[in-house]
Amino acid sequence: MITRAYTVAFQGLEGRLIEVQCALSPGMPGFQIVGLPDKAVSEARERVRSAICAMGLAMPSKKITVNLSPADLPKIGSHFDLPIALALLAAMEVVPAEAIARQIALGELSLDGRLSPIVGALPAAMAAAEADFDLICPFACGPEAAWVGAVQVTAPRTLLEVMNHFNGRAPLPAAQPGEVSAPPEHRNLQDVKGQERAKRAMEIAAAGRHHLFMVGAPGSGKSMMAARMPSLMPDLDPSEALETSMIHSLAGMLSEGGISKTRPYRAPHHTASMAAIVGGGRGAKPGEISLAHNGVLFMDEFPEYARSVLETLRQPIETRQVNVSRANAHVSYPCAFMLIAAANPCKCGHLTDAGRACSRAPICGEDYLGRISGPMIDRFDLRVDVPPVFLSDLIDAPAGETSTAIAARVKSAWAHQAARFTAVPNVRLNSEAEGKLLDEIATPDREGMALLSAAADRFGLSARGYHRVLRVARTIADLEGACDVGQPHVAEALSYRLAS
Repeated sequence: MITRAYTVAFQGLEGRLIEVQCALSPGMPGFQIVGLPDKAVSEARERVRSAICAMGLAMPSKKITVNLSPADLPKIGSHFDLPIALALLAAMEVVPAEAIARQIALGELSLDGRLSPIVGALPAAMAAAEADFDLICPFACGPEAAWVGAVQVTAPRTLLEVMNHFNGRAPLPAAQPGEVSAPPEHRNLQDVKGQERAKRAMEIAAAGRHHLFMVGAPGSGKSMMAARMPSLMPDLDPSEALETSMIHSLAGMLSEGGISKTRPYRAPHHTASMAAIVGGGRGAKPGEISLAHNGVLFMDEFPEYARSVLETLRQPIETRQVNVSRANAHVSYPCAFMLIAAANPCKCGHLTDAGRACSRAPICGEDYLGRISGPMIDRFDLRVDVPPVFLSDLIDAPAGETSTAIAARVKSAWAHQAARFTAVPNVRLNSEAEGKLLDEIATPDREGMALLSAAADRFGLSARGYHRVLRVARTIADLEGACDVGQPHVAEALSYRLAS
């Protein structure tokens, strides 16, 4: 008799259904796993053998063959331990085979039978819901997987609990969704003294999820302001939290049980590789731009990143999706992030200070910022110069607005956009509007159009630049609660577009 259990193999965010077949046949006792397993899956034999013996059961004195179907799909990861063990227990008639065949199972076994946490429980729960299966996962992953309400999640601590559950001796309750409470927010934009123009640019960027490029001397507060951007943005709504957490689940970042509604903030170092930023490596894992999905990606020392990394960002910024192609994997990840980039004006950072600038000024500034290509610069909606901060600014500057006050205006602007795009699929914010939709919502009045046309002729705005000015102007109007885009909104949008 052949018994069956089910699990998933991950391809990007998609969980491909895998049938785990187990057969006991006469012959020399042995345990073989076939179906293109990697090293971790092949080693499941010893973990399963030890876990079953730890329950006081003897391994059958027969030839054990486990097939992972489809056989041409690579099987990677230790989460295949539990389905292999269940299929074997069903073949040994220890648990009912018909009950096991209605489950998607995943979990790593310890030698004593305990179930260790694994990555990907949330995407696995989505796959189980689509296939109309129930899900079995380790106890630590239950609160995460239970967010998919269409599937019943059972979260045992040990293999013995699984066996007792299916035999009816000690049925386990369904797992309940858990939410990670965010720590108190200590970063407040009020901590930044002065820099009112940069703060205004951050407010506009938060209100429409526009990309922001800041150029300023070292110590002027660029990193400090960027770290406070999440405090200006609304929390993730349930659909965003689920989508974002699926990516974090695959990356093994949901270690506290449950999911978080706090917007992601990622700040990779400028020495990070292309695979770390964009995604790739073994198994084509998500990179920083996908881990920042629905949140903020801050790239400090922007010109110091490898040119190939910067150029690879161009397409994901436009499409809000990244395709990772490797020899054995072709997967897509969403990456609708807000990019905040910061740079010094030159290598030494003191281009604007005649007393401290190097002897190559101003050519050094052109060479340094010239590492960023024109098409890449063109993808920033807002560009702002951040002037140096002097001691008098720190001592005498009045207290600015708090993050809470600015966040209230941003939340109101998001509400305007939510109402505007209710009937428009795949568009939530002004930065995502394009084509005919952008013309309908952001075409300025006659004075605003005249100003925009004059600026386009004078400064040579590209078509992309023209549309980005319209999006920013629409966001500025939303912050004011204005129905139409007027000349003042266009003028402010242009002031940020033509900076730097």
